[in-house]
Amino acid sequence: MNLTTRTAPLLAPVAALALTTLVMLATGVDPFLAYPALVRGAVGEGNLEYTVAAYVPVLGMALAFAIPLRTGELNLGGDGQLALGGVAAAAAALLVPLPPVLAVVFPLVVAALAGGLLAWVAAPLRARLGIPVIVTTLLLSPPGVALASYLARFPLAERGTGLAQTPVLPDASHLPALGESGYLTPALPVVALLTALWLYADAGTALGYEIRATGANREFARYGGVGVARLGAVTLATGGAVAGLVGGLVVLGPPYRFVDGALVAPGYTFTAIAAVLLATGRPVLVPFTSALLTVLQAGGQGMEREAGVPSQLTQIVQGLIIVIVAVLALARRRTAKKRPGGVTP
Repeated sequence: MNLTTRTAPLLAPVAALALTTLVMLATGVDPFLAYPALVRGAVGEGNLEYTVAAYVPVLGMALAFAIPLRTGELNLGGDGQLALGGVAAAAAALLVPLPPVLAVVFPLVVAALAGGLLAWVAAPLRARLGIPVIVTTLLLSPPGVALASYLARFPLAERGTGLAQTPVLPDASHLPALGESGYLTPALPVVALLTALWLYADAGTALGYEIRATGANREFARYGGVGVARLGAVTLATGGAVAGLVGGLVVLGPPYRFVDGALVAPGYTFTAIAAVLLATGRPVLVPFTSALLTVLQAGGQGMEREAGVPSQLTQIVQGLIIVIVAVLALARRRTAKKRPGGVTP
């Protein structure tokens, strides 16, 4: 791993913020008012628990992208898997009344299965028809979102409101609040546990080694006896299952219903992909880069209120981070080709 790879997680945000500052100055915005407002909007009084609550789906969707990425598969269908998992959890809670605990576990299992199935479909399409996973996951996402929208508007819709949402879920299906918080639920420790399990499996198990080997060189891994196609399908399904589970966790939390568009509108998938790319292939950094981009995303609203800067500016920062990371990766690759043998260290 060379200097460019090591410094990318630090250099990319700094460079993106520097470019954003130039944009602010060019448009007459005072950065000394905008940035403090952004920080207060994310971690100021009354805002921190909302930011932590937003961190849960961002980190979860980062796992949904990062897990298949380790085998070289680009899962760009996170929105569809997230929405389908959310509406599946709502349907399970509404249609299958169960006692406490089971009323939470069963919808979450259904949510994970729905998201995992939507992602898994890309694996046989690649194996049998040669369609790249990046294409199939991307194309399957809008139908997944549309199906969730249809279910929320018609079969599962709350009658008499005119809103595209399901009724409030049964009390037994509600995730309890953590402490006195109105936003934090057991979704936070669940996603933290999933992250810890992924980090351990990636770095400390034989399966993790096979997955990394497949991502580094599929032909070499196949020659070594690794079931490349099987691992690709497993990691895709696992990533989709995590996305579906995240959708279920959000729906079983406040306001305890599926609201059409509420899962995809905040842009969790885009933020998560940016966080994984910013981590530059190091899983241990994903929780930290996810936290950084969540702060940017959540703080944008405060920046808009206090400094009059559109909250969309934070999306520009995220986009710049992706571009800068890509430029650094290209520079590293070109540098490697100039070395004897053209081997990247």
